[in-house]
This record gives sequence, C-alpha cells and structure tokens, in this order.
Amino acid sequence: MGIRTEWGVNSLALILAIVSLLIWVTLTFLRGAFWQFLEFDDDLSRQETLACWPRVVTIVPARDEAETIGRTVDSLVKQDYAGELCVVVVDDHSEDGTGQLALESAERAGARPRVLIVRGAALEGGWTGKLLAMQQGVESGVAREADFFWFTDADIEHAPDTLRRIVQRAERDKLDLVSLMALSQVNSFPERLLIPPFLYFFLKLYPPSWIASRTRKTAGAAGGCILLRRTALERIGGLAAIRGEVIDDCTMARAVKRTGGGLWMGLTRKSVSLRTYTSFTEIQDLIARTAFTQLGYSALALAGTLLGMSVTYLLPVIITFSAQAVVWRLGMAAWALMAITYLPTVRFYRMSPLWAAALPLAAAFYTYATWVSAVRYWMGRGGQWKGRAQAPVKSSAE
Repeated sequence: MGIRTEWGVNSLALILAIVSLLIWVTLTFLRGAFWQFLEFDDDLSRQETLACWPRVVTIVPARDEAETIGRTVDSLVKQDYAGELCVVVVDDHSEDGTGQLALESAERAGARPRVLIVRGAALEGGWTGKLLAMQQGVESGVAREADFFWFTDADIEHAPDTLRRIVQRAERDKLDLVSLMALSQVNSFPERLLIPPFLYFFLKLYPPSWIASRTRKTAGAAGGCILLRRTALERIGGLAAIRGEVIDDCTMARAVKRTGGGLWMGLTRKSVSLRTYTSFTEIQDLIARTAFTQLGYSALALAGTLLGMSVTYLLPVIITFSAQAVVWRLGMAAWALMAITYLPTVRFYRMSPLWAAALPLAAAFYTYATWVSAVRYWMGRGGQWKGRAQAPVKSSAE
C-alpha cells in the first residue's frame, strides 16, 4: 500500500509539473507575444506632420485631485500641438478646491481662454461618477465641434508631444481610438513589487497585437490617455451606451471595435502618473476596485481565477522544491519562462532584472486582492472610486 501511495503522489506531482510547463509554453508563444511590446513603445514612434490638424477637446474628469490637477492642466495647455486644442476639467463635487487649482494653473500658464472648468452635476442613476463627468465634458459648448476627444485622468503629467503623437497615429492609420499606458511610479517597495505586474497582467489579458488586429475581437485601452474620434463615439451610441461600466476604458474599446473601428494601444515613459502608492493596502484597493468586475461578478469565474492564478504562478515555485529531479526541473523551466516573459516589463520600468523572479509573490498578492474585490462587492462596496461604490448592488436573488 505504501509503495502504491508513493507512486500515486509521484505521478500527481509529475502531472502537475507537466501542466505547469505547458501553461507557460502556451503563454509565452501563443498569447499574442504580449510580453514583447517593443513595437508598441510609442516613445519610439516616428514623427510625422499633417497637412491639417484636427480640433481636439481634452476632457479631464476630476474628483478631489488637489495634489495633481495643477501639474496635469499645465502639461495639457503646454502641448506642442499645431491644431486647435481646448481643455475641459469637470470638477466632480470635489471638496479640496480641485476646480480652483485647475483654473489657477491655466492662468499661470497664460492659457485661461483655452480651459473650461465645469461643475459636476448630481450623480444620475445608472451612471458611474467618472463616466457622467466625461459626458458633461462631451456636452460642453467647446466640445460641440471637436474632431477628437482626448480623455485623460487628472493625475497624469503628459509630455509636450503626447497629443501630437497620438493624433498622428490616429490619422495615419485611420484609427478611431488610440490609447497610451502612462508610466506609473515605482519608488516605494510596494510599488516596485506590485505596479510592474499590474502592467504585465493587463497586457496578458489584452495583448496589444490582438487589440490592433482588425480580425480579432480583443479590445482594450488605458483609461488614463484615450484619444477617441467623435464619429466613433456617436457610432457606439455615445457615453450613455456604457454609462454604468466600472471598467469604462476597455468597455469603450470593445464598443468601438464591435462597430468597425480600428484600435491601437501602446506604452510610454513620457506621460507619467503622479499617483503614488506607499503601502500594500493602497495597491490592494487599486486592484480590488475592478478585479471582480472583470470577472462579471461571477462566483464561478472567481473560483476559476483563484485556481488558475495559483496553478499558473505559484505551482511552478512549489514544485521546484520536489525531491523528484524531473519534477523540480520542469518546475524550474516553468518559473524560468515566467521570469523571461516578465523581464521586458521590469526593464520598461528600469528596475533590476532580479525583480523578474519575484512575479509569483506579486501574483499571490493579486490573487488575494481579487478575493477582496469579490467580498467587497458582496458587501455592497464594489467598484470603489473616490468614496463611491460604483458596482451594481448585488440583489438578494443572486
């Protein structure tokens, strides 16, 4: 009996090791080369000129952003853009003087006539706060004749050539939506451990090459910087068509692609997020805000995700400690592929390559945060954003 039991345990370990390696072979070679994003590094894009530059209206939904709004507005009004550019800041019931600080920043830059501060309307049923603020920007007087809307977060400082580069790409490649993932801060230990994986996991879910493909259904965008053609917004039914979505950026991208629009999403180090995370709790909240939403609020999808994350990221580490040579070698091979695919992301953040080996630890944290996201939803606190619970309330029938 003891021999049979040992044989069974050894066989199970070998099967798990083979499964683990197969997962990483598949992700490495069959997932749209999501980890090889050099061609989607927009900082390397060629600079061109246009005969006629379209009119752009920048819309900034802002709620309690006193610490960052000044630098954000300053970077927007100082864009090196040859076309007409107006900036609309929608102050969504801030209690820290966000609107006034945005106005003062525009005045210091000598750009007051090009900046409109809109006072946020009362939150309407069925709308998330951010999308309602964006809608008010779209409905503002200066936005009526816009060719493009540039939606950007109130905590991002853009390089002077950001708008020029994304407009060039949209016009050159006849795209309806162009998005850039801004560079996040990686100064504190929690940031260095957990922020690069955020980008890595996002790209794994939404491979940029699949987003850009006209033949694939995959659609994604980075909400901090989205250039959207007006005609595309009208074609999808306006922002009202996605008014209740917590993950508004990717939902918008899906709607645009579904109606025949072309997409492109890239990365940049030139536009920088001013948001800092000094504790693990802050990053947990960042993840938990949308993790369960991404799973469609499904308990079954949650269970599958928790299991999948454990098998994919934690199992390779566990089996490297096996006494069976073939098992620990397979586990080491899977862990090596994991680190190799993560390394370009680590290098993008200009961190030591040694951080590539820490991805399993980060994955464990993300798995826990996903569980927290589900618990918060079940408690009626899902989709937290600026003090608001934006996920739909779970009904008693669910």
